[in-house]
Amino acid sequence: MRILITNDDGINAPGLAVLHEIATEIAGPSGEVWTVAPAFEQSGVAHCISYTHPTMIAELSPRRFAAEGSPADCVLAGLYDVLKDNRPRFGALRRQSRQ
Repeated sequence: MRILITNDDGINAPGLAVLHEIATEIAGPSGEVWTVAPAFEQSGVAHCISYTHPTMIAELSPRRFAAEGSPADCVLAGLYDVLKDNRPRFGALRRQSRQ
């Protein structure tokens, strides 16, 4: 199973690493987990879609990308650019609880 994950706290957020571990278990030994997450923290704009400027995306490591955009931009970039030829079966967005 191929899984795409993102978040609103940015590519280096600790919660994204936890989500990756969980997604890896769900995907199974022959599965793949792809991460396309905002380059910087994007809390409060998770559903915002950028339409006035292109979303820049950088591959940080295999199956791990940072995008200059909102989490919604990341999902769109994942589906229509990064994984355009082999789309995922499952996607997940992790929101950290604010305490």
